[in-house]
Amino acid sequence: MIISVRVKPGNKRPGIEDAGEYLLVRVKEPPIDGKANTAVLKLIAGALGVAPSRVRLIAGATAKTKRVEIPDIADWRQRLCSAAAK
Repeated sequence: MIISVRVKPGNKRPGIEDAGEYLLVRVKEPPIDGKANTAVLKLIAGALGVAPSRVRLIAGATAKTKRVEIPDIADWRQRLCSAAAK
């Protein structure tokens, strides 16, 4: 399954928020040398409860809006948003 993600790097409070058409993902890492992208994938994988290797960046490596492939999980949006609420 492919989802749209908007990234806010260099944020003081990492987390995931449902913004309707896309997920807003905040990470502490700066957008340098792919550090923010790696942090986004790890954050999403952790929230879904899957290995980071099962989440991959499909498009948007240098853009704020990215396309990310995640495993087919029926309640993926609920898992991501509830993890952000913790």
